[in-house]
Amino acid sequence: MNQVTSKPRQSLGERLIVALPYLWLVAFFLVPFLIVGRLSLSQTAIAQPPYTPVLDLAAGLSGVADFVRALSTDAYALIASDDLYLFSYLKSLQVALVSTAILLAVGLPIAHAMARAPARAQAILVVAVMLPFWTSFLIRIYAWMTILQHDGLLNQALLALGLVDTPPVWLATDAAVIIGIVYSYLPFMVLPLYASLQKLDETLMEAAADLGCPRGRAFWLVTLPLILPGVGAGCLLCMIPIVGEFVIPDLLGSSETMMIGQTLWTEFFSNKDWPVASAIAVVLLVLLVGPIAGYEALQSRQIREGR
Repeated sequence: MNQVTSKPRQSLGERLIVALPYLWLVAFFLVPFLIVGRLSLSQTAIAQPPYTPVLDLAAGLSGVADFVRALSTDAYALIASDDLYLFSYLKSLQVALVSTAILLAVGLPIAHAMARAPARAQAILVVAVMLPFWTSFLIRIYAWMTILQHDGLLNQALLALGLVDTPPVWLATDAAVIIGIVYSYLPFMVLPLYASLQKLDETLMEAAADLGCPRGRAFWLVTLPLILPGVGAGCLLCMIPIVGEFVIPDLLGSSETMMIGQTLWTEFFSNKDWPVASAIAVVLLVLLVGPIAGYEALQSRQIREGR
């Protein structure tokens, strides 16, 4: 006679612990998104609040019906018809892709060196990577403004080394924005790569060397495929916030480097156009959902395949 074993019932505390992440997502992601989505279907008004319609629950079902009928997609139509918003989205994606590629190219050798360092030195190297976070973000960006100005440290070094004859212009360019972003987001790329490389079995590289595979080729054929989850995590951790970055392009860029974060800030605070600003945020979120969903699908497939 087969004995059926029942699963032990979870206590209230255990169920609460499991539910906490979902409650957090509902409270700080779903609810704010619904509010922003509702604002994106409103129309600008010179009033307080600066949009219409406003839901009046005291009016009962008729008030709710009037509210629903007054909702409009005019904000989305404006975004689709104005090239300014398209340029801002494309500029943000361009800067994010270029910056993420540079971060990967710079962060991978750093993470590899950290993972292959002696165990005692690894903790020190991790702290060294995190050290810039101990200083105010704004102070670090203002420091880059000093470094990149016409007579700043960078131009002085280039002139002293004889690499240039006249000081180049750095500030208010795409190069300055990318330099600031790469500097600020480098730990977000290095740490996931380091975590993946640290768990990698070093004997795999030794086996590849025993079979006559050069170290460089072994890295591309053995190491890189095994650390792809870390590469994906680092790229997402960097690219997603870079697309919506506001402070760095505002301080180091110009009107020609107008990213979507600056456009959103202008619409919300300067123009007081909350519906358009909300529509910009909704479209931006939809654009960013694609890479996240793709990464999650890849992770799920790898888990099913037992990798």
